[in-house]
Amino acid sequence: MANGKWTKKELLSRPVEHIDITAFDARPIIDSYREMAYSSRTLAHAADIYSMMLKDKDCAVILTLAGSLISAGLKKAIITLIENNMVDAIVSTGANIVDQDFFEGLGFKHYIAPGSPEAPPVDDMTLRNWMIDRIYDTYIDEDDLRACDAATHEVFNQFEPGAYSSREFIEAMGAYLANNAKHAKNDSIVKACYQKRVPIFVPAFSDCSAGFGIVLQQTEAIEQGRGLVAFDSGKDFRELTDIKLACKDTGLLMMGGGVPKNFAQDIVVAAELLNERKGGKARGDIGMHKYAVQMTVADSRDGALSGSTLREACSWGKVDVVHEQMVFGELTALFPILASDAFHRKNWKSRKGFKFADLFEKGDGVPTFTAKKKAGAK
Repeated sequence: MANGKWTKKELLSRPVEHIDITAFDARPIIDSYREMAYSSRTLAHAADIYSMMLKDKDCAVILTLAGSLISAGLKKAIITLIENNMVDAIVSTGANIVDQDFFEGLGFKHYIAPGSPEAPPVDDMTLRNWMIDRIYDTYIDEDDLRACDAATHEVFNQFEPGAYSSREFIEAMGAYLANNAKHAKNDSIVKACYQKRVPIFVPAFSDCSAGFGIVLQQTEAIEQGRGLVAFDSGKDFRELTDIKLACKDTGLLMMGGGVPKNFAQDIVVAAELLNERKGGKARGDIGMHKYAVQMTVADSRDGALSGSTLREACSWGKVDVVHEQMVFGELTALFPILASDAFHRKNWKSRKGFKFADLFEKGDGVPTFTAKKKAGAK
């Protein structure tokens, strides 16, 4: 900074560092919180429920992600859960998976903004002119995001014309990172899930850089007179419902609310409807989610889904009330404590991952991005 004025290079000089939940043991904190009150006790109860999920070998864990979590420094914590068979499927917003995680998998970074959001040293119009995007107290280089848009476009262009689930596209993105020497060493949730066979679903896939990529693909395809590639959200729902049908007992670990929360809860109802078609009961034959934890800052009083309680979800036949806990608090402060506690209690040690991605055979037209065919390789 010279003469009180910032440069773009200076504003994008301090990368966000991702917390390592293996580097500290949160068990003593959770043990202490269990004897306290308010949010400390609810967090301890939530940690106990997550440990129960991991100890229950017949229970599949579905992680949901909403809000800007990867840009905030939670990527490494989530990758640790994936790599140690502590998560079996993910339902997320597009921003977390594409604009933030795939983005970092390409080698880009998120940056800590100087000052405070309430008194920033640089106004937002100046940031706009410098191609710097802001998420509260975090900066992103828009030029890097444009490169991420282009990478999604490149991946989508490898597909044969047709409609695909977000899972299929994201699996191809994971293969793109894993099998491209330029990106293979970068940490990424998308890549880790591809390698561990953990499927990722993004129900609102257009609402992120993937949307820009599909707009580019479809526009070029129309201009060139070739077939279009499209997102099939119905296939997303059907595939995630197939997971519920394949695994009687399921548990939810929900970070934030929104579409991922509802999508993951609704698979119980969808499975019941499919079961009814085969002569079963609409309710009762398919078990509700056996365990459920939600961490959120959303309020329940406005009737919106993000803050609706898990007990309310029981009335819809989605979540059992025996082992459920709402934790009202900010995710970046609370989730690392819960995750570290679960990691160090080691209930995952004897647990095998369900590898649900292997349920779905590769459809015709889905690129494999093998070492012999590296997308983006020169």
